Amino acid sequence: MSRQILSISEINSYIKVLMDHDMTLNNVLLKGEISNFKHHYSGHMYLTLKDDKSVIKAVMFRGSNQTLKFKPEDGMKVIVQGRISVYERGGQYQLYIEQMQPDGVGALHIAFEQLKNKLMKEGLFDQSMKKDLPQYPQVIGVVTSATGAAIRDILNVLGRRFPRAEVLIYPVLVQGEQASYQIVEGIHYFNRERKVDLIITGRGGGSIEELWAFNEEIVARCIAASDVPVISGVGHETDFTIADFVADMRAPTPSAAAELAVPSQYELKNKLNHYHSRLMYLMNQEIESKRVKMNNLKQSSYFRNPMDKINQHRLMLDTLNKNLYNNITRQIVNKKESFATLCGKLDALSPLAVLSRGYAIAKKMDHKVLKSVHEVKVDEQIDIQLSDGNIFCRVEGVKGGE
Repeated sequence: MSRQILSISEINSYIKVLMDHDMTLNNVLLKGEISNFKHHYSGHMYLTLKDDKSVIKAVMFRGSNQTLKFKPEDGMKVIVQGRISVYERGGQYQLYIEQMQPDGVGALHIAFEQLKNKLMKEGLFDQSMKKDLPQYPQVIGVVTSATGAAIRDILNVLGRRFPRAEVLIYPVLVQGEQASYQIVEGIHYFNRERKVDLIITGRGGGSIEELWAFNEEIVARCIAASDVPVISGVGHETDFTIADFVADMRAPTPSAAAELAVPSQYELKNKLNHYHSRLMYLMNQEIESKRVKMNNLKQSSYFRNPMDKINQHRLMLDTLNKNLYNNITRQIVNKKESFATLCGKLDALSPLAVLSRGYAIAKKMDHKVLKSVHEVKVDEQIDIQLSDGNIFCRVEGVKGGE
């Protein structure tokens, strides 16, 4: 009996058909630990699932992993649902994952912590990123559901505390797949139109699934990038969302967000009354002080006889004028004496005085003064300067002497 010889492709195809028709392998639930995880640029996820004895290669295509609320990581324990088949080209079987959930902690809790840690490392939670809230906002934008209890609470608090503020509502869904996109559009709208001084966004309490729109990354980044200050008021006091961490101010509830947004008109009135009373008191004190000062001036001799003060200043002015004249005269005399002394010294040192006593100065024709007989030659013309003129001579001889 002869056997049929098969190609590699044929045997892999045959095994694939067998496995694809096995009902058990077509719908399996497995749990294990992720290792060698890789999120390919195509969007597909490649990984290995292992337990303490074995491993199995797995892939989760982009169409299936787009609905994941968390990002798989090495070391994470998960429960997966899918089918096992053969990858013919590689000649190996692998698990094709269609659904995945964490084994233990819920997917949303993991996604929350992952995004929280990611944005924290980027510095989006830093206090330096927070903008100051306006003290007296004139226009407030509210991004929330138009029909929920949150908007009623916000409007009631704003109307009671600071009715002067105008409120603009941008109605959005606050849960569901489209909620995050609508919240982002609402915040963008108020930033784009520049009509508001402050934005409040939030909703009432609920489960983590119902609050999830405020944990989406696009909402968090939109709030962080807003040029208009944002107050986040989501859920109850014990609820925390990513929006709370990136907002400029976190409020435990929508009502608390409205209280943080505006001052109390009653507190302002009390403060104004206090300032008014304080101002009146200080004004009365100042008036009384000026009155006492005025009465003292009225009793002074200068006020009764103002010419006395003028006459005193006239006498002082005369004295100053006399002193000034005496000082100037004395300075002139001193300067004249100094000048005469200097003139005497100058005359004593002047070469003209020496010439007047019968001496002469012998110079070459280039006006260089002769100091030695060795500086001239026979037949050289020289200039003899006397007190009343010059004599031009020619040297007939030179004789040295001691």
